[in-house]
Amino acid sequence: MDTVSSSERTLAMAIYLTSFFTTLIGPLLIWLLKKDESPFIDFHGKEYLNFIISYAVYSIVASLLMLVLIGFILLSIIGVMVFIFTIIAAVKAYNGEIYHFPLVFRIIK
Repeated sequence: MDTVSSSERTLAMAIYLTSFFTTLIGPLLIWLLKKDESPFIDFHGKEYLNFIISYAVYSIVASLLMLVLIGFILLSIIGVMVFIFTIIAAVKAYNGEIYHFPLVFRIIK
């Protein structure tokens, strides 16, 4: 992943940006169509899928904790984290950098 072309960087960024409109379908399509052509896109696709799975689990736990009221705060914090981390990842991808999301389970390797 030393030299990453402009189109690879743009598609990797698109994985994150399309997630604002289609949480799973857009990023999954880009990754599935381009993962064999570019290790850079493959990395960012896997990283995004691990991110969305992990934060979905955190959101489910926070939703369950709404019964004891702390879930409302946790769910708000998770929402802000998802928004900020997605923007950071999009910028890093466009710059041709590797970005590992914090607090993510590495399920897809």
